[in-house]
Amino acid sequence: MTARHRPDIVLVLTDQHRADVSAREGFPLDTTPFLDELGRSGAWFDRAYTTSPLCCPARTSLMTGRFPSAHRVTQNPARPLAVRDADLFSEARAAGYATAMIGKNHTYLDASSVDHWVEFMHDGQVTTPSKALNKEFDKWLAALRHRTHEKPTPFPVEAQNPHRIVDEALAWAAGVPEGRPFLLTVSIPEPHNPYQVPDPYFSLFPEESLPPTRTGAEVLEGKSFPWRYLRSLGERAVADYEGAIAPSRSNYFGMLRLIDDELRRLLTGLESRHRVRERVVVATADHGDFAGEYGLVRKGAEIPDILARVPLVVNGDAVRPSTSGAPRPEHVSLADLMPTLCEAMGRELPDGVQGRSLWPLLTGRPCPAEEFSSSYVEQGMGGLPYGPEDVAGQMPGLIFDGPDGEPRWDELNAATQSGRRRKVRSGDWTLYADVVGDFRLYNLREDPLELVDRWSDPAAADERVRLLSLLAVWQMRAEDPLPTVPDGYRLKRDPRNHLAPYRHSEGKGQSS
Repeated sequence: MTARHRPDIVLVLTDQHRADVSAREGFPLDTTPFLDELGRSGAWFDRAYTTSPLCCPARTSLMTGRFPSAHRVTQNPARPLAVRDADLFSEARAAGYATAMIGKNHTYLDASSVDHWVEFMHDGQVTTPSKALNKEFDKWLAALRHRTHEKPTPFPVEAQNPHRIVDEALAWAAGVPEGRPFLLTVSIPEPHNPYQVPDPYFSLFPEESLPPTRTGAEVLEGKSFPWRYLRSLGERAVADYEGAIAPSRSNYFGMLRLIDDELRRLLTGLESRHRVRERVVVATADHGDFAGEYGLVRKGAEIPDILARVPLVVNGDAVRPSTSGAPRPEHVSLADLMPTLCEAMGRELPDGVQGRSLWPLLTGRPCPAEEFSSSYVEQGMGGLPYGPEDVAGQMPGLIFDGPDGEPRWDELNAATQSGRRRKVRSGDWTLYADVVGDFRLYNLREDPLELVDRWSDPAAADERVRLLSLLAVWQMRAEDPLPTVPDGYRLKRDPRNHLAPYRHSEGKGQSS
């Protein structure tokens, strides 16, 4: 691969961004017109999945190409303990790329991992910003305590995280010589709560214009304990939880549109460079948000499709556009992005990587269809699942209130994150399994919100067996191959981590 064809890579990562709330997926509000345009002129996936619907596990998977059960970050506080070897940034540096992480990190990475580092979180810039306006906004943002602001944010767009992050990204990129490729990660903390947005975005999607949610809190009685506990935590922290859902949704959709405009500004600002250099643009998210469905906001309960499925758009000089702007049919994972970008940079996959390279299918080269006929998600920090009998007396370590006794709205607590859960998606069907033997089967085409369990349905017996077989294979794929033994036996590896060419085609329960 010549220097001319080593593409610049722009990786845009949003936080808590639901895949289905876009016009390209049929949502009635036009929340992401530019991202939709990028998808139509490139490739977009409507069967892309996180590795875990939780920030740190998902982001660690994106950077390492490893599943949470391998990198061991199964809860946010475990982020510095990631088990890994090489990662996306170390591979980019080894390939001679300039590297930058600008925005939300929330992984084991630190400033030494890249050439340029500017960190933001949900309360604004981590290091003290230089502008007085930005200092004031960050102070105001922190005072929201991750809640919902029910009026337009009293600060201009220029003070918002996405705008400042794009400013930083463009300033850095302008200083990278055209002869040197770069890996630029633009990690936007929104549309994660706090739910807030200034005009004109606040007024784009007023409450009275919102499409109704398809479910409400009434369905929680048919769900497992973590779902009901999640609702009770919100009600404990917010006086009118139900009343806050509509303004939260308005802000959420407005934030998506603001992010979309900033994405357009980012890529427009890079156009002069990319008239000279090839590029690959990847836009995705770590996980979704309930955004009012099931009478909930934020995340935290199990691994429903609404949280596990993520947006994924890939565009670039070498990327073959989707047919008529339609979504790609493959089932893909955040863990696949690291090996995909390694191949785009001309790097072999490092030891320990479990994701599959998507580069052949993105560039129109032969790729076994069966390789991407399913995807796999993990959730849970271990131990036994908590139940209502455990929280009745508020056992220590389940939730932690503020220092003054103020109720803390912590959706990622011991009760919602305990146990182990797994999900497999293949075609229209998805299988849920947990450590205490709760199995559920859903047809997502007929039942996208997973309200009708088909596990015991005789008519779904074949799908039950097929997905159980896939789950068994995925759990073996997700076992950690590290550490490698110096001078020991050599593992047989596919150069792209593809499994399909080696599978027994006549085995029972194989996917079609």
